[in-house]
Amino acid sequence: MNNNQMPVGDLMNASLPHISGNFGNIFHSDNYDHYRSAVEETLDLVGTFLHRNQKPFSGIEAKEMKGMVQQIDLNQKLSSYQELLDEVDTIYVKHATAFHLPQYVAHLNCPIVIPALAGEILVSAINSSQDTYDQSAGGTFMERKLIDWTAEQLGYSPDKSDGVFTAGGSQSNLMGLVMMRDCFSQKRYNHTIKLDGLPQEAGRFRIFVSDKSHFSNLKNASIMGLGEKSIVKVPTDERFCMDIALLKKYIKREEQMGNIPIGIVATAGTTDFGNVDPLEDIANIAEQYNIWMHVDAAYGCALLLSEKYRHLLNGIERADSVTIDYHKSFFQPISSSAFIVKNKRELRILKHHADYLNPAEMDEEEIPAQINKSIIQSTRRFDALKLWFTLRMMGKEQLAEYTDTVIDLTKDVASMIRENADFELLSDTDLSVLVFRYIRPDVEDLNALNQYIKMKLFYSGEVLVASTKADGNFYLKFTFLNPITTTEDVHQILNKIKAHGEDFGTAN
Repeated sequence: MNNNQMPVGDLMNASLPHISGNFGNIFHSDNYDHYRSAVEETLDLVGTFLHRNQKPFSGIEAKEMKGMVQQIDLNQKLSSYQELLDEVDTIYVKHATAFHLPQYVAHLNCPIVIPALAGEILVSAINSSQDTYDQSAGGTFMERKLIDWTAEQLGYSPDKSDGVFTAGGSQSNLMGLVMMRDCFSQKRYNHTIKLDGLPQEAGRFRIFVSDKSHFSNLKNASIMGLGEKSIVKVPTDERFCMDIALLKKYIKREEQMGNIPIGIVATAGTTDFGNVDPLEDIANIAEQYNIWMHVDAAYGCALLLSEKYRHLLNGIERADSVTIDYHKSFFQPISSSAFIVKNKRELRILKHHADYLNPAEMDEEEIPAQINKSIIQSTRRFDALKLWFTLRMMGKEQLAEYTDTVIDLTKDVASMIRENADFELLSDTDLSVLVFRYIRPDVEDLNALNQYIKMKLFYSGEVLVASTKADGNFYLKFTFLNPITTTEDVHQILNKIKAHGEDFGTAN
């Protein structure tokens, strides 16, 4: 039996090459006890964070936080891990936002599942890079299998589709827009942007999004050289979903102005309202104009696993590409995201060869290289392993149960708010976001009232809520991603909001 076949326990005691010199901090078999001790001491601090932090935020002000960090002398090393952990506890852990608590109902930060945290240990320690097979081996095929699995959930054919893990939804959306732009130029003008740069017509390219779509569309258009002017924001309907009649009108208007529609970005789960654009209708229009359809499902991808709510994504299987954020809706640690494309042949647009990584003569079937599919990352973590751990230990069904629980909770809370005369609900939701505000008949400036409530909650640290604006008015926002949160938790949060609202005016 060789070392690769030994049980883990025997390998720990096997005779292995030793290192000499002052290299005790290098991750190596000689230093395993050092590694284990450091991890165990750090794990104790994790336990302290979980058991000590009973509210989502300490309430510390940014000025004080900055001063605490600025006084640290990074040129002076510490004497022990305990000293280090005490320092980090003081300037970070004590004040870190506790996303796992039911009182955190602010942004799209999900609590994370334990199998994924276990996977994180291996991801960090072994430190594989996913760009080429010789740096990742099994990791290459595990990532590919998870991409195929995700494609199946979308309704794509795994044999025809493909994709890659990314750093986040904004990067995946960038990939979607690049594919949209480059494929259009190749098919319409036989122009290869990768080699020849933007065609003369690029200044007239137009991409259609809803006015509630993610801000990354504007940033990405700028990065791509199309400018923010290329993004046409289509107004939304009463549920804050893309208005299909106006989409048709805006496309025709742009054509009449001499501009060139190249694609549509549909949003499956808007950040502010959690609603899904009418995907089937958008797919019909994209097919009519023979243009690319990208779906930003960074948030709404959770619906893929749910038998109860999967129908809300009907039509996503017709999209040319999709953004998936596992770290928003699959309860994964940051970062864990993916870009999936329906036709894997289109990904060739992104391929670049480097002799030291993926030379042109290399047989991709024999020695696959994930770097061929990545737009901006060469060295890339094996984040897919966290999702692998999760699916193998929990299964798709349990993740779906968590999602269903969160959506059901949101429906119950929406009813609570509607039935309470002290609150005004702006809109319902397909997912788990509720936009509302506290109202007082004797207060004329409801914007100031709700801003006051939010800041009071934030600096007390007892509850963290988000906020947004609609038609120039300031609203509070609940984002539910925690299946542990109950209606009783939310009832208490609403009571706190009301209490601060009643203080408004008297406390100023």
